[in-house]
Amino acid sequence: MYLDYWQLAAMPFDPGSADGAFYFPGEAHEGALSKLLYAVRQGRAAAALAGPSGVGKTLLVNRLAAALEADGVRLAHVVFPEMSSRDLLAYLAERLGAPAVSTSPTGTIEESVRRLEALAKANAGSGERQLVVIDEAHLLEDCGALETLRLITNFRSGSSAAFTLLLVGQMGLLSAVSRKPTLDERLDVKTLLRAFTADETAAYVRHRLTAAGATRDLFSAEALRQLHVLTGGYARRIDRLCDLALVVGFAEQKPQVGPVELNAVHRELVAVGT
Repeated sequence: MYLDYWQLAAMPFDPGSADGAFYFPGEAHEGALSKLLYAVRQGRAAAALAGPSGVGKTLLVNRLAAALEADGVRLAHVVFPEMSSRDLLAYLAERLGAPAVSTSPTGTIEESVRRLEALAKANAGSGERQLVVIDEAHLLEDCGALETLRLITNFRSGSSAAFTLLLVGQMGLLSAVSRKPTLDERLDVKTLLRAFTADETAAYVRHRLTAAGATRDLFSAEALRQLHVLTGGYARRIDRLCDLALVVGFAEQKPQVGPVELNAVHRELVAVGT
């Protein structure tokens, strides 16, 4: 809608963008990424990534997956985990390509465990590593499946875990895991993702705009300072506010987005409850 006006080649604040060029290496994000890469590459059994909604966890997981793809790590990503223990294990066995077994009744937890066990043995021979990502994992405590995931951490491939389990969720995730001691003790890495600082917020916006093809500052310095105040440094809020501010700037033929435009858009978002 506004690409030509702002002389951009792509939408700079598209939350669904899978282009790695839009990833911003903030201090907290890079620290978390390093820890998670370590967990997978060292064959650790499990890790947890927690943070408030909208802080950029999904983008970080996508970055992690891209980095591990070059290592040949196979990924199973569960985005909607609210399912029974039986269904969750069956889904994971299918996604990971676990071989069929004939010694257990079809559709049972036992069958899924045996399939995963067979896959672990195959991985031990081939040296293949696999990552299981459970998004919104804080929801699993309510449906009783959180403890079930501990089964995945039992499988070994030589001296390393056959699968690395990555639990991703909101701040309540770590509290939920702490109530499951047998799972908690398997978590070799726990990392928290915080919001951007004021300086990181400004750098994030400039980075995304540059990745989209911008050759000049489309937001004034004052606007960027105000942006952090309005969003608290949460990536999702920044994306939404900046995107709409560019729409308003285009509609009003502004040469640059200033704090007036940002405040106007923010008031509208608050008014409609988004």
